Amino acid sequence: MATSAPDPDLTARLQALREEYTAGGLAEADLAADPMTQFRRWLDEAIAAQSVGLVEPNAMVLSTIGPTGGPESRTVLLKGLDERGFVFFTNHRSDKGNQLSVDPRCALHFGWYALERQVRVVGEAEIIDRAETEAYFATRPRASQIGAWASPQSRLVADRAALEEAYAEAAQTYGGVDGTDPVPAPPHWGGYRVLPDSVEFWQGRVGRMHDRLRYHSFGGEWEVERLAP
Repeated sequence: MATSAPDPDLTARLQALREEYTAGGLAEADLAADPMTQFRRWLDEAIAAQSVGLVEPNAMVLSTIGPTGGPESRTVLLKGLDERGFVFFTNHRSDKGNQLSVDPRCALHFGWYALERQVRVVGEAEIIDRAETEAYFATRPRASQIGAWASPQSRLVADRAALEEAYAEAAQTYGGVDGTDPVPAPPHWGGYRVLPDSVEFWQGRVGRMHDRLRYHSFGGEWEVERLAP
């Protein structure tokens, strides 16, 4: 199979892309006693940073274990947070849903680059209570509620027209996009809570000497470890 020749101009431009991280540091004394409290602090600051250009502070990359044993990643949205873990919602029949049903081990990554921060989470996902799913589904925009019925997420479709036809059919079934009757949550759609085993807080520093502090659970107690950058 033919391969393209390296593009020296592109390589040079990529190698020249650099940012020096000067926003601050992260010391052990700065941390809360537990990772969920610390995460909430940083999340609040990320939400506030929308005013300076940070986009979708609740976006996170979810990595699961694929059918061949390799990693698969995609972006989802954090829609719940408590002392137990991180909540997101999806179609249980999607690739990620099927993969989590076989192996609940997963990882999350929050990239808050405008703040020179990252958070990495490793843990296991569990399906949340159905009542919690239905309560959240009721808050979604009606168009998104209909979309949850229309989309066979992750499955092959013929073309865009097939998707639009499925959406139109679902809209008609549930009284239209402008209707007023409640749209029920699909039985194959719901939430997952990622229960963390470790949570790493990464703060960029000058000279790539970043601060990396990781909470790790030992026998139900959280201990903090410092990692080399």
